[in-house]
Amino acid sequence: MMEQGKHATAASLGVTRTGVPVVAQADVVVIGAGPGGFAAALRARRDGCSVVVIEKFDMPGGVHTSGLQGAANPGVGGIHTELMERFAAAGCIYTADETNLPDWAGNPLSHYDYYLPPGSPFKRTSFNPEAAGCVMVQMLAEAGVSTIYGAAFVDVELEDDGPERRIAAAIIETVAGRQAVRGTVFVEGSGTAEVVARCGAPFVRGGGRQPETVQVDPQQRPVPGGLLWIMSGIDFAAVAAYQKREDDPALSKLINAARRAGAIPPDLYRPRLQGKGVYGDHYIGHPTVDMSPIQAPGTFIFWQNVPYEWALHMDDDAEHLARAKRELRRLIDAEWQFLVEYVPGFERAFVTNVGRYVGVRDGRHPIGEYVFSIADARQGRRFADAVTRPMTKTFFWDAYARYTFEVPYRCFLPKTISNLLLTGASLSFTFETIFMVMRNFPWCTQTGEIAGHAAARSIKEGVTPKQLRWTQPMF
Repeated sequence: MMEQGKHATAASLGVTRTGVPVVAQADVVVIGAGPGGFAAALRARRDGCSVVVIEKFDMPGGVHTSGLQGAANPGVGGIHTELMERFAAAGCIYTADETNLPDWAGNPLSHYDYYLPPGSPFKRTSFNPEAAGCVMVQMLAEAGVSTIYGAAFVDVELEDDGPERRIAAAIIETVAGRQAVRGTVFVEGSGTAEVVARCGAPFVRGGGRQPETVQVDPQQRPVPGGLLWIMSGIDFAAVAAYQKREDDPALSKLINAARRAGAIPPDLYRPRLQGKGVYGDHYIGHPTVDMSPIQAPGTFIFWQNVPYEWALHMDDDAEHLARAKRELRRLIDAEWQFLVEYVPGFERAFVTNVGRYVGVRDGRHPIGEYVFSIADARQGRRFADAVTRPMTKTFFWDAYARYTFEVPYRCFLPKTISNLLLTGASLSFTFETIFMVMRNFPWCTQTGEIAGHAAARSIKEGVTPKQLRWTQPMF
């Protein structure tokens, strides 16, 4: 093992057993720098380990930076609180409320606040995705984390480790070709359990229970996803004035007029699917404009969801992912032109950004040493290896019921692989518990910090993550 906190040079590392040149080696190798991977890397480095991060984009943050989500939340402790404070200090935070958007609460165009009584107080806080990404880059650099940006994770090299197997190296593709990164402990930060899949470890394919109105092969259930984009120069007061004046709250009259004129494609605004499935009203369909304030006055983020009837699996099918990227850009192009041409208040609006990738909301679900289920939440189960104190969360498809429960450390440990730790949306949870509840920015950051600390403790104690005894909650 390397001395903690020290990095080997590429010249001294040789090649893997399959002949791939090794360009880096560290105590902890983090694959994917979304909120979970970012926090894991930062915590492991602060705990004294050498750390290498592999990230396919040009900054950390995942869907919240490269994907433009930009969802700011009150700090929940640890690195997440530090992040929110650093974002605020850098001027990245923007807050909209009833004083600057008086017609926002209860507006059908609002992605988050449509359910509020019209005209009621609200507070919608976001961060500038690009600027926040710069802050996160700086934080990793300050800590001494080695980062390899523009590196696509493609495979692993495994070796036997008693009854299980262990990752010897992560294989990546960069501008220099195929390369390898060796490590002692690896962290799954891909967001779609891609490392688990490449290891051949067991998982449940994404695509859970569906609305009854959609009849598809259970083995081919699609996953929800979408591409986010941003427009500036919007006069929302003028939009609201039109909605009231013409009694057209969802812009249905304008959408129908544009459709009759052939100005928008039939798959741009679709009827919302109905049913009792978990996705239901929380994702399916795109019946009207879907937007939320972000960055500054007059700037809004928009959702362009993958049409569910396309039955795509963007998380594990390259052809499906390519189609989603291509077609969502087409729909974004059609939507912004419709808005500028037809909707009062958009006359001077313009597109400023489109997400770097299609976000996936229900990818692979690894099978870990413990699989956290909806029954665990409903019954408020407690665990000797709980990673947090009892937490309370709202479960949308259970009639917005609030459950108080704990999560065991074993959910971070995938079956069959001895030196891999899971984070965020790739934890060993059933889809009912991950989807829309246990995959938000604060929780993913917390799970990353837990994984990073577990990795560092494993290194220091000379054991695998599965041999580590976890007895005290971290949060």
